[in-house]
Amino acid sequence: MRYLSLTFSLLIGFNLFVWGSVFSAFPDRGLNLYFLDVGQGDAALARLPGLSGRGRADILIDGGPGRQVLESLGEVLPETDRYIDLVMLSHPQLDHFGGLIDVLKRYQVGAFIYNGRDGTASAWNDLKTVLVERNIKTIILKEGDSITYGGNRLDILSPSPNFLKSDELNDTTLVVKLSSESSRALFTGDIGFNVEEYLARKYDVDADVLKVGHHGSKFSSGSLFLKEATPLASLISSGAKNTYGHPAPAAMGRLSSSGSEIYRTDQEGTIHINIRAGQARIYSLK
Repeated sequence: MRYLSLTFSLLIGFNLFVWGSVFSAFPDRGLNLYFLDVGQGDAALARLPGLSGRGRADILIDGGPGRQVLESLGEVLPETDRYIDLVMLSHPQLDHFGGLIDVLKRYQVGAFIYNGRDGTASAWNDLKTVLVERNIKTIILKEGDSITYGGNRLDILSPSPNFLKSDELNDTTLVVKLSSESSRALFTGDIGFNVEEYLARKYDVDADVLKVGHHGSKFSSGSLFLKEATPLASLISSGAKNTYGHPAPAAMGRLSSSGSEIYRTDQEGTIHINIRAGQARIYSLK
């Protein structure tokens, strides 16, 4: 485990980061975000602070392309913890849902949330079969919907009805804004410039933590969007070996110009952000 940064204040926007090391166990209080190393795909686990008298809530957003997500979850969840409150699928492409098939088999899941669109990969039918066999409640969400748990709130900013009908599955992505512990995290799936500009013009997309769209594709992380989002930390989920050129130099340049610190699962492995009382610490599990 490596400590990737000095503590930064979410209220002040302190942006000094250095490499270092830490010898204590991971903090468990506050909001814990894990951007899981799943190769060329997306998977993130949010552990929300618990309510008085109740435990924390675990939300898994996407599961990468295959079984690697199980190994990554095993690194961050207690061995005896086999329950995930919500599994959310941003959109039905294999590099986002493939690993969820094994997650749904291994873990008890409170509910499965997606945008209502069917995938085209053959494994999509396997996912639907597991949902039925495990009797997992399925919920469809879209722009304007929200989920609250104590002082935590998840707002669905997209897809709009028009985006949901798009032939481009990336446009149908569930974009989730998580507000918790006086901080904001934005999960953008595979959205590109068109959805980014829609969001930047319609919503407050200001975020302390940004899950970078489309693995750092050259067609994502536009200047207008980043100007409005002003992320302190930007997380890119991509594989060390991929044929797409992710993350693209153009996107990396725009992220760097925005002043955001950039973290990559292909370099740092699973990345853990602990946020408590307006302070954030970032760790690598590699």
